[in-house]
Amino acid sequence: MASTWKKLKISLIPKIYTQQHHRRSSYSSSANGIASSPSPSSASRSSSLLSYSFSFRSPKKICAICLGSLKKGEGQAIFTAECSHPFHFNCIATNVQHGNRICPICRSEWKDIPFQAPKNDADSRHNISIDQARVSPYNTSLEDNFVSGFHHNMHQPALPQLETDHFSDDESLPAIHAGTASSTRPQAITIKALPEFPAVLASDAVTEFAILVGIRAPPFHVDVQQSDRAPIDLVAVLDVSGSMAGKLALLKRAVCFIIQNLGPSDRLSIVTFSSSARRILPLRRMCRSGHDDAICAINALYSNGGTNIVEGLKKGVKVLEERREHNPIASIILLSDGHDTLNGDTHSLYRSVQNHTLNPRHNLQYLYLLPASICTRNNAPGGESWQLTIPVHTFGFGSEHDSNAMHAISDISGGTYSFIESIDILQDAFARCIGGLLSVVAQDVRLIIQSISPGVQVGSIPSGRYRSEIFNQRQKAIIDVGSLYADEEKEFLVYLSIPASSHAEGEEKLDNMSLLDVLCSNKDSTNMESVQLRSKRVEIRRPEVLSPTDRMVCLEVDRQRNRLSVAEAIANAQRMAEQGDLEHAQAVLSEQRIALLSSVSAQAGDGLCNWLEAELRETGHRMANMQLYEQTGRAYVLSGLSSHSWQRATTRGHSTTIILGEGVTTSTSTTISYETPSMVNMVSKSQILNHGTSQQPQRLNKSCSLIQQHK
Repeated sequence: MASTWKKLKISLIPKIYTQQHHRRSSYSSSANGIASSPSPSSASRSSSLLSYSFSFRSPKKICAICLGSLKKGEGQAIFTAECSHPFHFNCIATNVQHGNRICPICRSEWKDIPFQAPKNDADSRHNISIDQARVSPYNTSLEDNFVSGFHHNMHQPALPQLETDHFSDDESLPAIHAGTASSTRPQAITIKALPEFPAVLASDAVTEFAILVGIRAPPFHVDVQQSDRAPIDLVAVLDVSGSMAGKLALLKRAVCFIIQNLGPSDRLSIVTFSSSARRILPLRRMCRSGHDDAICAINALYSNGGTNIVEGLKKGVKVLEERREHNPIASIILLSDGHDTLNGDTHSLYRSVQNHTLNPRHNLQYLYLLPASICTRNNAPGGESWQLTIPVHTFGFGSEHDSNAMHAISDISGGTYSFIESIDILQDAFARCIGGLLSVVAQDVRLIIQSISPGVQVGSIPSGRYRSEIFNQRQKAIIDVGSLYADEEKEFLVYLSIPASSHAEGEEKLDNMSLLDVLCSNKDSTNMESVQLRSKRVEIRRPEVLSPTDRMVCLEVDRQRNRLSVAEAIANAQRMAEQGDLEHAQAVLSEQRIALLSSVSAQAGDGLCNWLEAELRETGHRMANMQLYEQTGRAYVLSGLSSHSWQRATTRGHSTTIILGEGVTTSTSTTISYETPSMVNMVSKSQILNHGTSQQPQRLNKSCSLIQQHK
């Protein structure tokens, strides 16, 4: 019987080689030097043949874990398993130390496994640790690692080591030479301040007079983008639980896109989590060798186990907290397709986060598990307050992920939440996010609003999730904006109370009235130097009689009011949907849609109003019934609310672009507002790599009208 089986294997080898050679020749390397991962079905189909194809794909034997040479006499111990597959002893010992007894190549279960004694601290300090966790080529074709010229010259990856208790092993930042900062980019943030009406009757006292206060960051100069922007310390926290099996190939490709777009001053660390979490790449500079090690770590991942989001975030935060040196920007991206199976129920998490003053200590147990750098809990009279420190940008895959938890984590930390309905657009979603993160031009941005006329008081500032404060007897207010991407705009409505105009007998009556001074301060992101305050004054006329033009509302104020009203209506509808009251939720959306279409700016054909109306319709469609709402509606709505509350673009639904032009059907399953040119360019780059051609995504210009596509 054994002889017959041996002959059968020999006869099959040429056929296997022919199939593998044909499949290899059909692959094309991507423009950034990373080969496309095979589809999950092809990976599964070829996994049983890996032991044979190994010898045909490379002229030398390769360790399936670190992809290094298995040549004898090179100073590394080699372990040969009972299934006859060889590995570096250190690689396989690390792979099995958590109880994994499955061969990474043929998936057979081992009876005998290697054991590696713990190393002493002195030895571990002499090694640069790249902690390979849950690694296997099972979901990655070996030719993916060598098909391009980039990987032909890949340096020998560092051997995997046991994970250290402390993460102060971040790679040193490059030396900064004096005079390297670019002076071609204008440093000033531009300010605008527009009154709702140009005039108010002298005899009238107004209790809610709206002022639009807006800022816009300077753009990048096309020739100096790399030197002009602030470098980033980025931690990718990736779900590799068992449910990710069919999505892992596209996840690897998307993360490799991030890697290839980080510069030599940027640093990246990778943390994976399933039932537990592990750092598989320390905080490394993304120079040539850093790119190689990061891609090697990503290509070696496979999926198994449960989902422990909290543990993944704790480890990701630890990487940033314990680093010895700091880049100006630090952020975490979190990706998951499921619910946290090890840290309790998160069903009521969203409602608790949105209403901090309503029983603030109830149902917040899950948030209390998060690290303080994400959710800082300061005891304050009447509730809890959160100080945003490390923003976490979350990405939820498919209909089974915990949208409540993912939105709450991003919301509480100052990040954004994107809903990836189709895994095919994951790379584009990453592109949009890092397009912003890699274009930060200003930090610690603060708006100061100062009343300059007696009786003029600041009533309220609906600033979304940006912290605002009114003080000094309502004579002064601040809005903390934080960081700004290149060309990014933020707009806020400031509501004032204005007294009737009065003057003492014998005094000359003034036709104009100064209301506010708006000032802006910030730090330059490249050198962290404070930028001098700039100001803008708001004045109105106080005539005895209003002319027709005095009664014309400012369109920019009106469209901003529409945006806030639509966001509020969607939030109210979402709360009703959570209670199962879809009928009233639909009624709220319909009423808001009617009010929107009857507004002055919508009647004038404003592009933002058109988009808001489409968003209301799409939200209503996803609330048609409870099954649809729970599958995609909740995630779609929460991603939209995240975008509105931070005035920052997110990806939601199954598309990443809206092309508006004659004869072109638009998609409403995406976000075109709040996009910056850097985001648009990065998404376009992603689409070129994926499809070979790109349709340029559209965005809103500063007048909020859509940029039309011309033939």
